[in-house]
Amino acid sequence: MRAETKSSSKGAIKRALLKNNAKKRLNAPPKKRRRRAIKSVPRIYHPGPLIDAEATLAIGVAALTAQDPETIGHMLEVGGPTPLRRREPGFEGLAAIIVSQQVSTASANAIFGRLRAAITPLTAENLRAASDDTLRSAGLSAPKIRTLRALADAVATSALEIDALASMNAEEAHEKLVAVKGIGPWTADIFLLFCLGHPDAWPAGDLALQEAARLALNLRKRPNTARLEKIGERWRPWRGVAARMLWAYYRARKQGRSGMSLE
Repeated sequence: MRAETKSSSKGAIKRALLKNNAKKRLNAPPKKRRRRAIKSVPRIYHPGPLIDAEATLAIGVAALTAQDPETIGHMLEVGGPTPLRRREPGFEGLAAIIVSQQVSTASANAIFGRLRAAITPLTAENLRAASDDTLRSAGLSAPKIRTLRALADAVATSALEIDALASMNAEEAHEKLVAVKGIGPWTADIFLLFCLGHPDAWPAGDLALQEAARLALNLRKRPNTARLEKIGERWRPWRGVAARMLWAYYRARKQGRSGMSLE
């Protein structure tokens, strides 16, 4: 009997300890997971003639048609002629791209129109002097106001020599742009593509471009940024022209809908 009592007592103690440890685990704060460091992959752009006129655009279209006749031919058949969509380089052009982030074409045009009406001319110095109320009344969100102010400060203090970007190679220009707080790879690549005319600029993070690639290449799901970077390799050194084709193709397939504002 004593042996049984001893054994029963030990079992009760063991169960109590296990219960207590379980309570401690439940009440303990969650362990912080270590985030894996994201390796910065250097961007590489192949050199080529600037896409600054219809004639150069036509050279790129012909080259891509020879490189990838089936896919490019299909995109041209559906999307029609490839649009140039050239923007003037400088502060106003970059500001317009920032305004167009993650909004529809109609919304971006309306907001940018109000911004230009409120700040005339739209220069870095004038935007710095404008109040937050003025910027908000144009329809700008708080993050976009912060980015535009960071850009205006960088340009006004010559931390970003925006007029000098045109004389830099694409890699250097991209690096200078993303050094401004709030300007990411998408904004930098769109500026390289439409304001500076770099032929190999490729904004792989653009959702409309990703969806266009899914449709044009008959993929099961929309490629993410990394996958679209790999897909774009097939169209070097004219990825900038391929991007224009894909956006035109996407608009035709989606009956005029667009994920970006570049009109």
